[in-house]
Amino acid sequence: MALLDDLKKMIPAQRVSNNETVLFQHSKDESYHPARNPDVVVFVESAEEISQIVNYANEKGIPVVPFGVGSGLEGAAIPVHGGIALDFTSMNQVLEVRPDDFLVRVQPGVTRDQLNKELKRYGLFFSIDPGADASIGGMCATNASGTMAVRYGVMKNQVKGLEVVLANGEIIRTGGLSAKSSSGYNLTDLFVGSEGTLGVFSEIILRVYGIPEATMAVRASFPGVEQAVNTALAIMGAGIPVARIELVDANGIAHVNRYKGVEYPEAPTLFLEFHGNEAGLAQDVEFAQSLAEEHKCVEFLFERDSKARAILWEARHHFAYSFIHTYRGRRKLSTDVVVPLSELPGAIRFAHQLLEESGLIGAVAGHVGDGNFHTLMMFNPEDPDEVEKVNRNNEAIVNYALSKGGTSTGEHGVGLGKMKYQGQEHGKALDVMVAIKKQLDPKGILNPGKLFMD
Repeated sequence: MALLDDLKKMIPAQRVSNNETVLFQHSKDESYHPARNPDVVVFVESAEEISQIVNYANEKGIPVVPFGVGSGLEGAAIPVHGGIALDFTSMNQVLEVRPDDFLVRVQPGVTRDQLNKELKRYGLFFSIDPGADASIGGMCATNASGTMAVRYGVMKNQVKGLEVVLANGEIIRTGGLSAKSSSGYNLTDLFVGSEGTLGVFSEIILRVYGIPEATMAVRASFPGVEQAVNTALAIMGAGIPVARIELVDANGIAHVNRYKGVEYPEAPTLFLEFHGNEAGLAQDVEFAQSLAEEHKCVEFLFERDSKARAILWEARHHFAYSFIHTYRGRRKLSTDVVVPLSELPGAIRFAHQLLEESGLIGAVAGHVGDGNFHTLMMFNPEDPDEVEKVNRNNEAIVNYALSKGGTSTGEHGVGLGKMKYQGQEHGKALDVMVAIKKQLDPKGILNPGKLFMD
């Protein structure tokens, strides 16, 4: 009650809550990790409010956990030590659009769909597409990626500047509006992907792009996963400027068919998208088709119409939901490893072998253009045998990726699920990361229990 009363002296009482329903809403994300209620939720509206709260929390040694829309997949926003959850729902303003600079300045609570609706008026779009309508702050915190990273890059490639509240309540700015800089340390990239452990975002400057003159989507089916993956590698190797190149395996397509009411061939499938002008696009697609046919492609269909393209991409984006809604009562674990492109066929083959041997319900999908793939596994959380199998498979896939020079997480973040692999992945560099954390957050109040093992 003392915490509640103190916060109500700083923030209007109606925006400070310890209501059980509100606490539960901020206790979890979309991951398989156990929920944990914060002690109080504060709906912040400005950097100054965040500064006040964080400064108070630092003095009292109270954990502070930023919370966007809760769409994370590794528990990064779960307040495992209780404390204060900062809700950014009300900080959802697009502050400035600079179309001639291809930049936009936003508050962290702005969501991806909201931003793109605003940008469309200027003939612009924001390229990061993780599937969920995530908040920009959350995407920045986890260095989100998604389907268009193969052409436009990941979140850190789009963030040009930040306003950050540090653990002592101080407000700093990193980066800026210029296209490039060689001045000082690149603090912007340090904060992007830090999952709220180094500071709290209050403003973000993003790079955006012109909406292409023409867009074409393609669905290509293959007799086997290796032919599909090798086609993706051939397209990349040929220098075709593909904007998206996604894989869904045969079992994934079967579930999508039932969930979405479509009738795609139940075979390993590539979903591709090409951006450009009309003349160049036709040549790119024709070249891609010839490469696909060299790898035994059994069906190659393309769509220009925007509604038809949306339906096609819904199939890819609803891959996970097709399993969740089919197996109600079960939980979902989705791996998130990245391997060098040359190692991708073997890595996916290894993941399929694990699924088959374990007998778990699951499928493989991913952003094969940049070596990032996900093995989705459904399990009964009340069945110790299934829990053990899913954890064992997850660990085996991560270890395989690391053994090939890959990473334990390409876009979901470290959160809770990937902490135990950080020493193996980073070696002595992990000591440097811990030292930076201690320097910026000596009392450990910012999202404690994440990234590093206690």
